[in-house]
Amino acid sequence: MKTTDTITRRIPTEAIIGAKTGLEKEGLRVRRDGQLSDKIHPTVLGSALTHPSITTDFSESLLELITPPSHRGEDALAYLAETEAFVHQHLADELVWSASMPCHIDDADDIPIAHYGHSDTGMSKHIYRRGLAHRYGKMMQVIAGVHFNFSFSEDLWPELQSISGDRGALRSFTDDSYMRTLRNVQRYDWLLLYLFGASPAVDRSFVGAVDRLKPFDRETYHAPYATSLRMGDMGYTNSVQAGNHIRIDYNSLDGYLAALRKILDTSHPAYEEIGLIVDGAHRQLNTHLLQIENEFYSSVRPKQIARDGESPHEALGQRGIRYLELRSIDINPFVPSGVEVTQLHFLETFIHFCLFSDSPLYETDSSDINRKNLNLTAYLGRSPDLKLSRDGEKVRMQVWADQLFDQMQPVAELLDNTHDTDRYTIALKHYWRYLQEPELTPSATLLREMREQGSGFTDYILQQSVAHHSRFLSNCLNPARLEYYEALSRQSLRQQCHMECRSQGVFDEDDAKHADNSPCVVTPCVCASSYC
Repeated sequence: MKTTDTITRRIPTEAIIGAKTGLEKEGLRVRRDGQLSDKIHPTVLGSALTHPSITTDFSESLLELITPPSHRGEDALAYLAETEAFVHQHLADELVWSASMPCHIDDADDIPIAHYGHSDTGMSKHIYRRGLAHRYGKMMQVIAGVHFNFSFSEDLWPELQSISGDRGALRSFTDDSYMRTLRNVQRYDWLLLYLFGASPAVDRSFVGAVDRLKPFDRETYHAPYATSLRMGDMGYTNSVQAGNHIRIDYNSLDGYLAALRKILDTSHPAYEEIGLIVDGAHRQLNTHLLQIENEFYSSVRPKQIARDGESPHEALGQRGIRYLELRSIDINPFVPSGVEVTQLHFLETFIHFCLFSDSPLYETDSSDINRKNLNLTAYLGRSPDLKLSRDGEKVRMQVWADQLFDQMQPVAELLDNTHDTDRYTIALKHYWRYLQEPELTPSATLLREMREQGSGFTDYILQQSVAHHSRFLSNCLNPARLEYYEALSRQSLRQQCHMECRSQGVFDEDDAKHADNSPCVVTPCVCASSYC
C-alpha cells in the first residue's frame, strides 16, 4: 500500500459513505447502595436470549446493550442512549454501574451466572458461562466495556484494489484488507488505552489488586500512571491464551480460521481436571482450549453475521469478514452512555488509518510485542518515561503517538470532505491535546476527582451512577419509541417460549436444576399457546 496521504488523495469521497458503526455496551446492575444486584434480568426488558438490543453477558446482573449498524456514529450513539433510557426507566430501585471495573463484591460466589431459560440454546449459553467461571473465576467476568463495531463501505474495496494494483478476486482482497486493518489495530491499540482508558483504580475486593497495585485509600487500589487496568494482565485476560497454548495466525483469514479450528478441537489438561459432567451437571461445554470462539480474548476480532445453525468461524469461512469488533474501549464514567460522539469520530478516523497504512505480516513474536506494549500502557501509560517496542527498538510513547496523529491527519480530512463537516479533524485536535496534557485523559481525571472529593473508587462511581440514572430518567421516550421497545420485549419473550417448546432435550434436568436455581423469566407454554 501507499502512504496514507497518497491513498486519501486518490479515493473518491463517495466510496467512503457506506461505512457503518455499531456499539455494544456492558454495565452491571447494582443496588442503590452500590452492591451487586441479585435480581433476575427484568422481564419487562424482554428475553436476554432473543432480544436484539437488550441482553446479558456473563452474569445475570451484567447488562449488554447492542445497537444496529448505522451509517453515522451519532445515530448509533443516539440509539444506545435511547435504549439506556428505556432500561433505566424500568429498573425500579436499581442503577447501572458507570465504570468498567466492578463494584465492591464481598464474595465472587455471589455473582449470579446468566440464565437463558431451558431451551437447548439457552442451556448451552448458561453452561458456557459455567465453564468461564471454573476456568477464570467469576470476578474477571464482570468487568465491563464498550465495543466499537465497524464495517467499511462496500464501495471502497474496488477503489482500494485498483490503487494497490491487486488483480485477484474482490472477496480475497476484502478479507486481506480487513486482516491488514486488524494487524494495525493490534499494533496501535495502546494509543486507545492512553486516550480512552478510564480504569486506573479498582475496589479492594477485586482479586489481585492488593498484590499488584498501590493503596489509594482504605477501599481502593490504583496504579498512579495507569490508564486501563481492565486491559492489563490483571484484567480481562486469559493466562492460558497468553502463554504458548494459543497462537493465532493474523496474516490471512484462512490462517486465522485454521488456527482457531485447531484450538477449538484441542483439549487442555487444566480444563480436563475441572471435569465435564460432575454430579450429573455440565461444568463446561467441553475441555478444549476454547469452549467456543467467543472465549478467545483479543482486543479486536474479525466478524461475520452468523445464520441459524452457523458458528462464528463457519460464517467467516463461508462469507468472509463483514466487520471488525474493537474491544479495548473502557466505559467513560463522565458521560451517561459511557462513550461520547467525539470518541466515535476519532475511532472512525483511527480504523480508516489502520486500513490505509502499511501492515507488515506478523512474525513469530509480533503478538507478544503488541501485548507487552498494551500491558505497559495499561499500567504506565501516563508516565513521561514510558517506552514501547517498535521494529526492534524502544521509542518513547509520546513520540510514537505524535507521529501517528500526523499520519491520521489526511484521513480525518478525507472523512470531513466525505461527510461535509469538520468533526473528524476536530476530534483529532481534541485528543492530540491529551498527548500534550496527560491530566486531561479520563484515567487522570478520575484519580484527580477522587482525590479532590476524598472518595474511593466505589463511592465515586456510585455518585456517577446515580447522576447518570437521573439523567436517563429525565429523558422520556416519546410514545412511538416506547411502544417500539415494548414490542421488542414482547416479541423476544414469544421467541424464547417458542424455542423452549421445540427444545430437543440436549441437556438434562440436572443441568437445568443447577442453573443458579434461577427461575425462568418466561412462563412455560405449550405448543398450542398463542406465543407459538
